[in-house]
Amino acid sequence: MLCTRLTNARFLTMDPRHPVAHDLGIWRGRIVGVDEAVTSLPARRVVDLGGATVLPGFIDSHVHLAWAGLKAGAPSVAPCERIEDILAVVDAAARRPAPAGAWVEVAGYDQRALGRHLTAAELDRVSHGRKVFLMHDSGHACVVNTAVLELLPDGTPHEDGFLAESAMTAARRLRLPYSQEELADAIEKAARACLDEGVTACAEAGIGGGLLGHSPVELGAYQLLRDRGRLPLRVQLMASGDTLRPRAAHPDDGFPRSLDLGLRTGFGDDWLSLGALKIYTDGGMMARTAVLTSPYEGTAGDTGRFQDEPERIAALIVDGHLAGWQLAVHAIGDRAADLALDALERAQRLRPRPDARHRVEHAGLIRPDQLPRFAALGVSAVVQPNFLRSFGDDYATVMGEGRADWMYRGRGFLDHGVELVGSSDRPVTDGSPLRAIQFMVERLSLSGRSIGPDEAVTVDEALRAYTVAGARACRWEDAAGALAAGKRADLVVLGDDPHRVAPSRIGDIQVLATYVDGRDARAGT
Repeated sequence: MLCTRLTNARFLTMDPRHPVAHDLGIWRGRIVGVDEAVTSLPARRVVDLGGATVLPGFIDSHVHLAWAGLKAGAPSVAPCERIEDILAVVDAAARRPAPAGAWVEVAGYDQRALGRHLTAAELDRVSHGRKVFLMHDSGHACVVNTAVLELLPDGTPHEDGFLAESAMTAARRLRLPYSQEELADAIEKAARACLDEGVTACAEAGIGGGLLGHSPVELGAYQLLRDRGRLPLRVQLMASGDTLRPRAAHPDDGFPRSLDLGLRTGFGDDWLSLGALKIYTDGGMMARTAVLTSPYEGTAGDTGRFQDEPERIAALIVDGHLAGWQLAVHAIGDRAADLALDALERAQRLRPRPDARHRVEHAGLIRPDQLPRFAALGVSAVVQPNFLRSFGDDYATVMGEGRADWMYRGRGFLDHGVELVGSSDRPVTDGSPLRAIQFMVERLSLSGRSIGPDEAVTVDEALRAYTVAGARACRWEDAAGALAAGKRADLVVLGDDPHRVAPSRIGDIQVLATYVDGRDARAGT
């Protein structure tokens, strides 16, 4: 007997053997089959979906759940476009009662509306004797007051309180760690927001260190949620590259560096597991720290900045590969992508691993000559289409006419045989897969500006990026990404079919229900 049969729906299975179905059977959290394989079987519960469209649950292959949850609960300066308004928010936050030594943490900072960065001296005027930290929306920079600057290691570079990349990491280390309880609450809050948008599984892009780690024991916050039954969707964790340490393993193991006990990609279960090793090369376009081969438009030769010496970054990529990890290499600028591809090529020469499934996270600016290299190395491109939907006007301006069409590619990757994987990087911008899919098809920013129109893909190709390709990038293809017998009963119920509405309406399609393990995770049934 089936646990549940879902009926009277248009199931877009993403399974080429049976692309469209009308009935789907579930037993103990797994799909038994579709249509004639299940229609006549008895079921404890039959759910009439009223003609809705059903897809495999969306997979968001690059998120920051803890950061998203903490950001949602922090004071924000996001609506502010004047220095005085930002300082007023900081002033109010600094006046709130807090334990001795507690920092004032404010979210939503973005200098672009202001025309310049805030300064430490300006923050000092409203700090009330407390340490102040304003997180840049990109996650690659911050502004702090003098009380924080005075604690930084000698030689930490900053510009009147503005710190980027490794300098921001130094400031964050003064604040860390957050408690596991605090992180667990933030993760759960962000995960439930994912469910509301049809996401049933995600990859947390870097814990325990790096730019966005929150505690050296951060994994424990996810285990705490799992143990308490509060983890509402499936999470794959990327360990930050700087959590690897030299280990005196047997020489035959070939492990120059490793996590404790040799943990690596694949450890865990269907709900919580270790995925790729996250390695940063450069920064981001929003903070003007993505590393380019040619300068940003309108600057005096600025080409961004690497997170560390390029040789050290390359050595970490090679060591991670030798230690058996799948690698997720953050590379936004084209020069950073060169570094990533060169290191991955060297790593594969030293120890060939044809199914390593290494990933380049973001791949924000990729030159035409780099596309064949992605394909030759079998590297997937994990892109964030909503970056261009939200920030495309600005990004196109700073890249200039000659490079704007190379940003966050779609068609270029697919035509070269490169796996195109969709993700959000929430909370940097909008996390909705449907709105991202709309951009992939239209290539229009919120203002209506066309950005790289030749990089547009079909609706099917965009849906694949958030289902089949996401599952493969996370090594879940045996259990997720399609609605087929034996796979997890993780699915999203939509109010309309993305193929049947105008592209401009895809992002507005209503998410009616999100099923995880055969149950509506939003309704608790």
